[in-house]
Amino acid sequence: MSGQFEATVEVDRPVEAVFEYLADGRNDPQFSPRVLGIERVPDAPTTVGTVFRSTVKDAGMKTSREFRITDLEAPVRIRWAEASKNTVTVREGGYDLESLVEGRTRVRIYNVLEGHGVGKLLVGLALAAARKDADAFGGRIKAAAEGAIVQR
Repeated sequence: MSGQFEATVEVDRPVEAVFEYLADGRNDPQFSPRVLGIERVPDAPTTVGTVFRSTVKDAGMKTSREFRITDLEAPVRIRWAEASKNTVTVREGGYDLESLVEGRTRVRIYNVLEGHGVGKLLVGLALAAARKDADAFGGRIKAAAEGAIVQR
């Protein structure tokens, strides 16, 4: 079983700056409290093939995650897939960005979760929790991006 959750939010910053902020996955802990630590491999600007390795805490358990950037089109699209072997993984995910008037950006984030082994039984719970938190997650992205990106 697999399923998707998504959120859409408007960020009061220009699309190019929001893209740059989100493309650097090392910023994820600023809006995702489950991310305890993250590194970019190689430690260079994000491109297709860049890997982000993280330690996350889900349901009280720490796990290691590895995401590979699969598509990157500045400043409108970022895609990733999870390469790690966990019970519930992100088969695909991404950001879609759209420039709005007055230097604002619409951001849509989505993740397709997939269960493996016993994770096939757990993925429904993970999806329910992610869907319940989706609007708040979008709000955390908005607040973090606006806090990190200097208004011009």
